[in-house]
Amino acid sequence: MDHEAVLAAYDRQIRRDAGDEGPGTRVERAGGVVRVTGGPHDWNGVLWSDADAANADSVIAEQVRHYTAAGREFEWKLHSYDRPADLAERLLAAGFRAEELETVMVAEAAALPQRPELPDGIRLLPVTDEASVKLMAEAHLAAFGEGDAALSERIAGRVLAQLTETPDAIVAVVAMAGDRPVCGARMEFRPDTDFAGLWGGGTAPEWRGKGIYRALVAYRARIAVARGYRYLQVDASDDSRPILDRLGFATLCTTTPYIYQP
Repeated sequence: MDHEAVLAAYDRQIRRDAGDEGPGTRVERAGGVVRVTGGPHDWNGVLWSDADAANADSVIAEQVRHYTAAGREFEWKLHSYDRPADLAERLLAAGFRAEELETVMVAEAAALPQRPELPDGIRLLPVTDEASVKLMAEAHLAAFGEGDAALSERIAGRVLAQLTETPDAIVAVVAMAGDRPVCGARMEFRPDTDFAGLWGGGTAPEWRGKGIYRALVAYRARIAVARGYRYLQVDASDDSRPILDRLGFATLCTTTPYIYQP
C-alpha cells in the first residue's frame, strides 16, 4: 500500500469532500471548515479545517457558537497531521475535553479474510429491524458496561434511522451466544469514495480472545468487496489495533476526539 497516496485519498474523500453522514444530517462548508450537523442521535462535529495559527482561535469559537445555538454536543476530530501544531492545546483552552487516542487504520478489502471463522456457540445475526438494533445496543453494553448507556442509545438511534431511511448505506451484525448478544458491529458505506468504514466490534469480556472480532471483520470485508469498495477504514482503539495489524491493516495516522458540551 502506498501510504502517502492512501492518506491523501482518505483526507480528501472522507474529510474535505465528505458527503452527508446519514439521514437528517448535513455537511456544511463554512469559513474553511467542513462540519456535520444533525439531530441528537447523529454524529455532530468538525471533520476538517484549514485553520492556521493566525485564525485558529476564531475558527474554534465560531464552531462553538454554531453547535451551541443548535443545542448539540459536538466533536472536533483532530488528526495527527492537522495544523496548526498547537491546535490540541487551543481546543482544550476553549473548553473541549480530549477522549482516548485512536489509530486510523486501512486495509485493501480484497486482501482480507472473507470467511468468518466463529468459535463454538456463536452465530451471526444480521441487524435489519428495531428488534435486532436493540440486540446490538445490548451487545454494546455487554462490552463496555452501563456507563456507556448514553452512547449505546445514540448509536442505536442512528443505526435504526439509517436502516429505515438509507438501508443501502449500512450493514450491521450481532454475534449471539444462544439468546445473548455478545458483540455488535457495523459498516457504513460512503458513496463515491473508495472507503467503507468499520465501527463497533466491542466484545463481552468472557468472549474476548476467541476470534469474534476477526470474524466480524471478515463478514464485513466480503460485503465491501461485493459492493466494489477498495478500502476498509477503522478508527482503532488500543484493544483492536493489534488484531487489525495482524489482519494486514496499515496505520495511516492517529486521531483524537475533542468533545464540546454546550
